[in-house]
Amino acid sequence: MSGKSFIKQGSIGIGTQTTTERDAGISTAVGETIFNTTAGNLEFYNGTTWIPTSASTPTITSITGNIIVNTASTLTINGSDFGTANLVVRFVQSDDSIDETVTVTPTSQTAASVTVPANVRNNVTAGNDVTITVQSEFGLTSDGSTKTAVEFPAGGDSITTSGDFRIHTFTQSGILTNTIANLDVEYLIIAGGGGGGGQRGGGGGAGGYRTNVSGQTSGGGGSAESSMTLSSTGNFPVTVGAGGAAGGTSPGVGGQGGDSTFNSITSSGGGLARTDDENGADGGSGAGAGGGGAFSGGSGTAGQGHDGADSASNSFSNAGSSGGGAGSAASSTTGGTIGAGGNGVSSNITGIAVTRASGGGGGSSHGSGNAPAPVGGGSTGGNSGTAANDATANTGGGGGGGGTGGGSAGGSGIVIIRYDTTSI
Repeated sequence: MSGKSFIKQGSIGIGTQTTTERDAGISTAVGETIFNTTAGNLEFYNGTTWIPTSASTPTITSITGNIIVNTASTLTINGSDFGTANLVVRFVQSDDSIDETVTVTPTSQTAASVTVPANVRNNVTAGNDVTITVQSEFGLTSDGSTKTAVEFPAGGDSITTSGDFRIHTFTQSGILTNTIANLDVEYLIIAGGGGGGGQRGGGGGAGGYRTNVSGQTSGGGGSAESSMTLSSTGNFPVTVGAGGAAGGTSPGVGGQGGDSTFNSITSSGGGLARTDDENGADGGSGAGAGGGGAFSGGSGTAGQGHDGADSASNSFSNAGSSGGGAGSAASSTTGGTIGAGGNGVSSNITGIAVTRASGGGGGSSHGSGNAPAPVGGGSTGGNSGTAANDATANTGGGGGGGGTGGGSAGGSGIVIIRYDTTSI
């Protein structure tokens, strides 16, 4: 051993040792004190480990992140005197028989990140408090700080994942049960499409289309809407609008699409279409005008959809006009050609790009010349030999106008909600 304790006038000398020499000692007494020349610290032995006399007990001031039942997550522990290595993080929940430790390297003296151990997240009960302590490399232990275990939100007809996103899809009305305060969510809210008119009827307008997914487009050419934060936990009702009913042969008036709603955001139902010699109704997207003369298509709602097409006295008088879509207005029926329903809009909120909310095609009393409906769930119009098919469910597509018979029903809407699990 190098160095020995000594006393000289006015001072007390302390023996010096390197870390290697210290750890190679044959015996060590509790309270023995040395100056460690390797670390440059005055150290004493507490019976278990060598502790610098300058070392302080670590403290925890806050913990960010969540312990999520059955789901991997990361916590950031903030405090002081965490040391530089071998920080032991302990999780204790007595009711769930949890007592688990994991050793991490602090990112600084005041912060450390730790992945919640599988034995903790897979056994903890939502609502129970887990006590967390940290022990520094010097064996000093902080007071406990509690973190309440939470569950992911529930609700929807399906829950899927794509990358870091967890996605709740509502194909019918229901409730999103939020379990995490201040949860940032993205949404796609599409209303039900309008029903097509009968007997040379117009095509129904697509349901209103609203989204706040960054970089994507709302209906009517609008940009993505503002961010949404669910500041509180609890139940959030979700309404999925029904598709408008098909217009009959007499009267040939379709039904207005139902509104879809979530957390104060409402998408308006698609405009209903009528029979010939009548205007199309307003809605999320407007319905097409009936055939037989100069009539007006319905107006779309700003930020949700587009207008339905007009008919004109010099147009193909035996055909209704098509309904507007979320992505574009319908094309007019002119010169013997039935215009197409308005385009839908594509969204990849589920991780897969899907186009929804196109307008329905107008109906013709001739035996040919169905009005096309673009991709997006809207129905083609019927003619004297072919009935219009109903629009596709959960797309908000407009129903097609009827030829000599009735029109077709609009497609029901859909509500999709997602959140980034790494931010929880």
